[in-house]
Amino acid sequence: MCDLYSHDSHFWSIIVSKQNSAHEWTVASAKAHLSEVISRAQQSPQTITRNGKASVVIVSIEEWQHKSQRQGSLATFLAQSPLAGAGLELERDNDRGRDLPL
Repeated sequence: MCDLYSHDSHFWSIIVSKQNSAHEWTVASAKAHLSEVISRAQQSPQTITRNGKASVVIVSIEEWQHKSQRQGSLATFLAQSPLAGAGLELERDNDRGRDLPL
């Protein structure tokens, strides 16, 4: 984030775009500088844009493994939910659907 504040929205957008430019690449630029994109991704995530919109993010393998690591089971997650023990009574619809010839 940027610490500077301005009422001029054009000025603000210039500050933000300059700050993000070190981490943002167009597809063409990323192709042309793939080694640099990979090197920078070791330090911080790199965003690749397509048609002016963020499309993908390249991160280091360490960050990917950390973020995608399983953090327990679904049963544990549900047991630790704020709704656990809330006394919710859920009803299931008895409709069995329709018969289809298979």
